[in-house]
Amino acid sequence: MSEGVQTSPAFTPRVFSGIQPSGGLTLGNYLGAIKRFVEMQGQGFETIYCMVDLHAITVWQDPEALRHQTRELAAGYIASGIDPDKSVLFNQSQVAEHAQLAWIFNCVARMGWMKRMTQWKDKAGKNQENASLGLFAYPALMAADILLYHATHVPVGEDQKQHLELTRDIAMKFNHDFGVEFFPVTEPVIEGAATRVMSLRDGSKKMSKSDASDASRINMTDDADTIAKKIRKAKTDPDALPSEADGLENRPEARNLVNIYAALAEQSVDAVLADIGGRPFSEFKPMLSDLAVEKLSPISGEMARLMQQPDEIDAILAKGAERARTIGAPILKRTYDIVGMVGA
Repeated sequence: MSEGVQTSPAFTPRVFSGIQPSGGLTLGNYLGAIKRFVEMQGQGFETIYCMVDLHAITVWQDPEALRHQTRELAAGYIASGIDPDKSVLFNQSQVAEHAQLAWIFNCVARMGWMKRMTQWKDKAGKNQENASLGLFAYPALMAADILLYHATHVPVGEDQKQHLELTRDIAMKFNHDFGVEFFPVTEPVIEGAATRVMSLRDGSKKMSKSDASDASRINMTDDADTIAKKIRKAKTDPDALPSEADGLENRPEARNLVNIYAALAEQSVDAVLADIGGRPFSEFKPMLSDLAVEKLSPISGEMARLMQQPDEIDAILAKGAERARTIGAPILKRTYDIVGMVGA
């Protein structure tokens, strides 16, 4: 280890998370991620959130669409309650240190680790020879996103838990290889009633912006009438709602709608079922519709306003990038010094 490097196992409590600006922010993104981002502001953490646009280009993106989607995601963050004065908010590509640290981690991570990534297998499928190198290596960039800021906690959905485990592996291997306690072993934050929101048309599938049916999801840009219509037409089953959570077993659509209600109402599933148990869906769906419109319509309205002011969004992101670099640049410099780079 370089004599000039100061390391310490005592890390500032810091949260990092990001979402790809690949278009179509949904209720799943809001309940599974953004709502929790907002809740972690002012809870004893320094909070850093970004639009991971470098991740988005692991598959080809239309440049104009990517610009629009990045601003729309930023608008979604802000409209949902992310305060740029309380949290660091920026788009990833404005902070070059992410890509620089990712190269170091490319040299720490092992090929076998990358090949085991479920999302690599799912997204590349049988066409792995034609998939981009970026798609294969992007978990190392995700590790760099997190560890560039010495983030101690990351709110993630269940589908990203494996990548966070890889981040932990990379941190531990780096620390072991260089005999330091430099990078924290980041903890996942997976909690809440609706961390995995499912399709309104098929409760066994995750709500997705890529689903061919727009009725399968609630978009964060949907107006009140559209939200109400989608909930009214959501797939259910013929039985009344149960009074206890065990009664949702083998009822994926019922479980999904109850989970969404619980998350929006900020109640436990048990508390919701204690109130609605025995009611038919013909009574519950209007309750869910009213609640969803109440919670989501102000967000879609503010997103629409912000999207009419792209310069305002860009200025917020530029300021956030400067703040992010203030935190991340010294950590990258120390990393280079540990590795043995001259001039670090």
